[in-house]
Amino acid sequence: MSTFPRMHVSLYVSDLAATVNFYTAFFGQPAAKIKPGYAKYVLDEPSLIISFVQNPERVHSNFGHLGFQVETLMQLQARLAAAQRAGLVQRQEMGTSCCYAKQDKFWVTDPDGTEWEVYYFHEDAEFNDPRYQQEYDQAADSSQCCIAPAVATKAVPTMAPMAFTLIDTGAAAGSACTPGGGCC
Repeated sequence: MSTFPRMHVSLYVSDLAATVNFYTAFFGQPAAKIKPGYAKYVLDEPSLIISFVQNPERVHSNFGHLGFQVETLMQLQARLAAAQRAGLVQRQEMGTSCCYAKQDKFWVTDPDGTEWEVYYFHEDAEFNDPRYQQEYDQAADSSQCCIAPAVATKAVPTMAPMAFTLIDTGAAAGSACTPGGGCC
């Protein structure tokens, strides 16, 4: 049996237009599909299908984070520069030891507070950076890793208007994607 060809993630969002603006800048490509209350991106590297369903009532604040590992420091620097140009970077952590690994990374946060980590893995480490220790100690599960220090969330920068019109679906937005409906 072969490996899965592509990963799929679906996230609930509160404002689809803001989400599409953010992810178009972050991914560096437009959405592959946009429908009322729904948008989907198909990425080749990494192989990922990520969809967004507008449903403010189902946005979860207890979600951890998502991330991309890059293969070279040059790729990390290129992605960091692009994210900085778009005004997306929340913080940088270079030479940190997180999740028992030495890494260089930066973080972005989408309009609903979902954090994305873009990182380069240098090598395994026998310890975690001490600046994370207080958060580890306070966590219900002491085995958690990659708990980023709390920071004030800044507003998503105003970007160029989208090249399409989204239809405000109001309360019906939550029903735009149903199991078995083929929208995801």
